[in-house]
Amino acid sequence: MDLAAVRGRIAAAAARGGRRSDDVTIIAVTKGHPLERVREAAGAGLLDIGESRVQEAAAKQAAWPDAPVRWHLIGHLQRNKARLAVGRFALIHSLDSLRLADALETAAAAAGVVQEVLVEVNVAREPQKSGAMPEDAPDLVAHAARLSHLRVRGMMTLAPDTQDTGVQRQVFRRLRELKDGLATPALPLAVLSMGMSGDYEAAVEEGATLVRLGTILFGERAS
Repeated sequence: MDLAAVRGRIAAAAARGGRRSDDVTIIAVTKGHPLERVREAAGAGLLDIGESRVQEAAAKQAAWPDAPVRWHLIGHLQRNKARLAVGRFALIHSLDSLRLADALETAAAAAGVVQEVLVEVNVAREPQKSGAMPEDAPDLVAHAARLSHLRVRGMMTLAPDTQDTGVQRQVFRRLRELKDGLATPALPLAVLSMGMSGDYEAAVEEGATLVRLGTILFGERAS
């Protein structure tokens, strides 16, 4: 794990965007990796851990119940798994529909918790990816913000799988502009989760506050 080099590139990208590097938090993505990678991340000071599957995260949490980390659900969440997800994750990044918002609200109310979420937006309109369409995002944000057991912290997106930094930056910029247009003093939407191992520098330049890094930290995953 060449964490120092990654932090250096984040700092440089933040500077290019007129920001400070401490505005950016790394989420160490351990999906498909054994629990040892979570321990490795925590030992290196990476205390935000990203998982894509509720069951995989639950198994790791059970194996290390007192882990000094904040767990993030970064993958698509089906409505029938809402009950298993609420309260298990500090932040769910993948709220993508009104029906999922209602399912999370019901589950969180039953568990007696307030679940923090990000609204996922399919900025690039890729049919193989989840996320609300940009034109539907305002209604989804407003709806979720009215639910008493959800707290909307911001927004998330994925850029297309391309090496074209111009395309990457355009997608990230559009999400930031969408967020800026919806934010209010009462609902600041301060969190922007965008950027992965192949495009995190472009994301930081465009305003990411969370970057989701797996391969660049741990290598290719087993599954």
